[in-house]
Amino acid sequence: MTTNYMEIALENAKRAAAQGDVPVGAVLIDNRTGDILAEAGNRTEELNDPTAHAEMLVIRTATEKVASPRLENCDLYVTLEPCPMCATAISFARVRRLYFGAFDPKGGGVEHGPRIYEQPTCHHAPEVYSGIEEIRCAALLKDFFGKRR
Repeated sequence: MTTNYMEIALENAKRAAAQGDVPVGAVLIDNRTGDILAEAGNRTEELNDPTAHAEMLVIRTATEKVASPRLENCDLYVTLEPCPMCATAISFARVRRLYFGAFDPKGGGVEHGPRIYEQPTCHHAPEVYSGIEEIRCAALLKDFFGKRR
């Protein structure tokens, strides 16, 4: 049986929403073993930290765990297209593959906005797989923001 990492990311997103944060979840795995190195949901509101996006939190935890700033043998699953800040951090960490769910036409930095990995200044671009569980990921965000309006 294979692990559904996006399902775990979705659970983290739901926990973030329950805490009042935008429901984005992320899971970073060691692709050699399938072990989860880190998982998190957004915590920007909780920590009063605009950089406490789920992706940033899992990168910080995983680099500490492996005692290296590079995560070359790791894959990242995230429920929403990473913003430019997170896309850049993913590049700097040398993440091998990025899997994301919902697209973010307004704030995304991978397939929208600045398209970080297509820039000539980008030294590392992960393999990108988009639209994973897109409908469920998008529905979670739509529901969260619908309740706030």
